[in-house]
Amino acid sequence: MKYLATLATAAVLLLSGCATTIHSDVTAFNDWQGDIQDKSYAFEAPQGAYDTLEFRNYQVLVSNELGKLGFTQAAEGQQPKLLVGMKFLTIDHPVRVIESDDPFMGGYWGRGYGRYGWGGYGRWGYSPFYDPWRFGPPLMLTERIRHQYQRELRVTINSTSGRKLYDVTVQNTSGVQATPHVMPALVQSAFTGFPGQSGVPRKIDIKIEPKTDTYEAPPAKVAGEAPAKVN
Repeated sequence: MKYLATLATAAVLLLSGCATTIHSDVTAFNDWQGDIQDKSYAFEAPQGAYDTLEFRNYQVLVSNELGKLGFTQAAEGQQPKLLVGMKFLTIDHPVRVIESDDPFMGGYWGRGYGRYGWGGYGRWGYSPFYDPWRFGPPLMLTERIRHQYQRELRVTINSTSGRKLYDVTVQNTSGVQATPHVMPALVQSAFTGFPGQSGVPRKIDIKIEPKTDTYEAPPAKVAGEAPAKVN
């Protein structure tokens, strides 16, 4: 019974690995003439399906980047001078890939002695004429599905009078499945070199460190076992 409790208290690894570099294509258009003195802003209200906790979390990321540039979010009841809009999308592109496994290393084939000497056998059947030591082991083809995730982030800044000031689009395609893991890099890319040259495409690389969270489950209760004493 003790080993069950030991298993129950094991830490569960949620996300780990090496640092990942996010490669983004960024294009910004701006009509930012001079330095705007009053940079108070408010977010445009998310519409329909965009009104989620995930969306609001990404608004916080945008707010943090704007704060680095001297923008301030208008307090409740205060009239802002700017309106900030944001949209994002994620599209999964599954790709069918045919790979060849090495059956020699994977143990998919064996060898046996037949009438004509050593031959190979396995899931392909016995062949007395096939010598794996001379020709190498037969290849086994495996079909796999690999996912490429295409993401796009668009952020706009307009004056409350309707004048368009800044419009940036960030595009990224990678094998990283979790959008929350990638979004901080996309938001940072959207404001790198702000406001920048209008209409000039750029490639921006940002390295993100892996996040590792652990959860320690409480000891499992086993029927008939006395509760543990707390000293």
